[in-house]
Amino acid sequence: MEKDLKEYITPPVMLILFLLALSLIFIFPVLDMIVLGAILAYGVRPIARRIQSKLKFESVSILLAMILVIIPLVLLLAYIGFEVFGLLSNILASQSNFDFNSTLTQISAYVPVNSFLDPNNLNSTIQDVSKYLITYLFGKFSSVANLTLELFILVASVYYFVKDGDDCYNFIKSFVPEDSIEFFDKTVESVEDVLKSIFYGHFLTSLIIGIFGAIGYSLLGYPYGLFLGVITGIFQLIPIFGPWPIYWTLAILDFVNGNYPRVVVVLLFGFFLSLIDMYIRPAISSHHANIHPLILLIGFLAGPLVYGIVGFIIGPLILGITYAVLDSFRKELKGSE
Repeated sequence: MEKDLKEYITPPVMLILFLLALSLIFIFPVLDMIVLGAILAYGVRPIARRIQSKLKFESVSILLAMILVIIPLVLLLAYIGFEVFGLLSNILASQSNFDFNSTLTQISAYVPVNSFLDPNNLNSTIQDVSKYLITYLFGKFSSVANLTLELFILVASVYYFVKDGDDCYNFIKSFVPEDSIEFFDKTVESVEDVLKSIFYGHFLTSLIIGIFGAIGYSLLGYPYGLFLGVITGIFQLIPIFGPWPIYWTLAILDFVNGNYPRVVVVLLFGFFLSLIDMYIRPAISSHHANIHPLILLIGFLAGPLVYGIVGFIIGPLILGITYAVLDSFRKELKGSE
């Protein structure tokens, strides 16, 4: 055993391990963006190849494919922002009779205004506020700078994984021993199945639920029916939410306003959305990856705690790949017996 270890643990191997560990320390802060870039590249690549068959320019095809993927997301965010702005404007317009002076007078009865306006206290307050604003603005500037860097790494990762994905795959495969090539190929196939399960089983389910929600809320006479459908689809991506926050909120508002018949109808419609989710998601996911729903559910819930918002994708992907690799290894062990 010691002889075998000495054969493998040579100075070049030790140097490689040291450099890999050092490199991991450097890329760990942006590792989530690199992984997310590889995942997005998996979806962008077929579009880029189809465009390249017409244009014959690889780089231009990849950039166009990335733009085609990004445009719907930008339009979706712009639509949400526009609708939220309109909703807030309507709320402020409905509160046009709000008496600010009367409210200020009531507040001043409980706040020691005179002591606050004392020159000594006022100077101290101004200094504290200035320090807070400087710290806040510096923190925001740092956040914007970090966000810009992460977005750049994400875009670059998507581009180069699409462009040189085959070379990366072949480079990794070249280190695999001959007797493990079959296991490696099965593992890669399992990873692709997990990716398809996430893309189709969850994003497509959210799209379908969102469309049903937009149609149903519009037919029930709610204003901003399309917006409610979009928000329902976004909530559907989050397993602990789903569509229920939307239809329960609408039901409570109808109950407060005395519209009792619509309370019953919107609750029944909401239960319908929840039921079809229980049918659509497994039906779509089962065509791509045979992974227990609890594994993906834990990945969705725990992923954001580790990687932030991108953890909704990376979490279930890592757990799904781990399960797929273990399952492939288990089958290989059984086949070798």
